[in-house]
Amino acid sequence: MIKQNNLSYLVDQKLVNQFLVNQLKRKTMLENLNKIKVDNPVDLIIKQIRKLIISGTIKPGEKLPPERKLAEHLGVSRGQVREAINKLQFYGIVKVVPQSGTLVTGIGIVALEGLITDVLHLENSDFKSLVDTRILLEREAARLAAINRTKDDLVQMSNALNLYEEKLRSGHTAVEEDLLFHIKIAEASKNSVLKSLMMIITPDIVKSFINLKVCNKDNNEKTILEHQDILNKISEQDPEGALDAMTLHLNDIKDFSINY
Repeated sequence: MIKQNNLSYLVDQKLVNQFLVNQLKRKTMLENLNKIKVDNPVDLIIKQIRKLIISGTIKPGEKLPPERKLAEHLGVSRGQVREAINKLQFYGIVKVVPQSGTLVTGIGIVALEGLITDVLHLENSDFKSLVDTRILLEREAARLAAINRTKDDLVQMSNALNLYEEKLRSGHTAVEEDLLFHIKIAEASKNSVLKSLMMIITPDIVKSFINLKVCNKDNNEKTILEHQDILNKISEQDPEGALDAMTLHLNDIKDFSINY
């Protein structure tokens, strides 16, 4: 009986050892595989426009095709085309002229290569650094908005906040509406450079945060109250209060970035 028990133990142990060996092999196989990186559509649009400029297909001073036609031809949304053009405009590679279209600037090819590389690499910057930068910009935007806002700015911010609340309370995520509210604050700051910087880094941060965090009714109500507090402090022209309210509002995304 003892021998039989010992035999059963040895058989079981052998199976366990074989199982562990197989698991180790699978782990080793997986470690030798590289993650597949799918390019962001905005990056691909920028690369395609770069190719047109570098090849001379579009020369300095000439216009890019309209957003609608670019979107249809590339099979992407107009919003993605607009985001790519905004980034290229921020770096001085193109210039958007009202009633005329998007013009290619006369920047040299070598400089152009470096700038477009910077635009593309910005997408791959580490998430925490982008969030830290956003916090610096948003705090200052709220402070300046409380000093420089006009009555029309208050109307624009209030309208954006109403759209945000309606979207959340209808049970949907409100990525675009959230972004619009923060952009309206940046516009009220009357600092165009600050607004441009926010337009570059904020959209992807907001999308990542909203898509990955656990969204529930309590979180939504908390965010709405925080937005209302920020707007109240800006309306009261309380710069330090607006800065503090924005800091409190961004605590969640700061914590999120640390654990991202």
